[in-house]
Amino acid sequence: MKKALAGMALLLAAFCVHAKDASELRFGVDPTYAPFESKAPSGQLVGFEIDLGNEICKRLDVKCVWVETGFDGIIPALQGRKFDAILSAMSITPKREEQIAFSVPLFNTPSRLIGKEGADIKPTVVSLKGKNVGVAQGSTQEAYAKANWAPAGIQVVSYANQEQVYTDLRSGRIDVTLTDMIAGSQGFLKTPQGKGFAFVGDPVSDAKTLGKGAGIGVRKDDTPLRTKLDHAIDAMVKDGTYQRIERRYFDFDISGS
Repeated sequence: MKKALAGMALLLAAFCVHAKDASELRFGVDPTYAPFESKAPSGQLVGFEIDLGNEICKRLDVKCVWVETGFDGIIPALQGRKFDAILSAMSITPKREEQIAFSVPLFNTPSRLIGKEGADIKPTVVSLKGKNVGVAQGSTQEAYAKANWAPAGIQVVSYANQEQVYTDLRSGRIDVTLTDMIAGSQGFLKTPQGKGFAFVGDPVSDAKTLGKGAGIGVRKDDTPLRTKLDHAIDAMVKDGTYQRIERRYFDFDISGS
């Protein structure tokens, strides 16, 4: 009898966990990448992707739960089931597609170097010789810099997040940073902290390391969630909701469509 009751208790607990999971959607996010995701002075999460995620949850009739995670460990955390999906400006690259699956792309923007205003620096091995290039750990920019510049002797310095990169850029510990062009513009150059800095050289693009747009990452075996996300994103684009959210942050189209 005790064994039967114990078994029923386990089944009930499993049902409750399943019911709870079905009523919420947990997004992993590194809120250090304005204007896509950051923290307001109040501590509230804000940004383009935060708004997109909240709208997706509304359409799926679930509670949005945001789990803050360092970007360099965000894929292992997803695989470890600490949350259900990654919504954190994650570019879709062949290497990442070996580990996780992605929704349809949310946006597509190039990468670019930021350095001292007026600096004659280009994103080439010759121009970067003797320079220190700062990148965020786990970012596609880090992958690009390590694949194309580090083998030629360029010093590539990785940081836990992009905010730390900007701190060392301002102090002069590094000469430039390679980052997403929109995040660099909106989250640094257009802020008081970015005074005296500017984009240097031309935009950089490479499908292999920098990806083909950013999407929502899910576990490979979670096809039902991926399908729901794709349907919600598609509906948001078709009814104009995506564009309305986009206009809160950008005066141009970043969808890449």
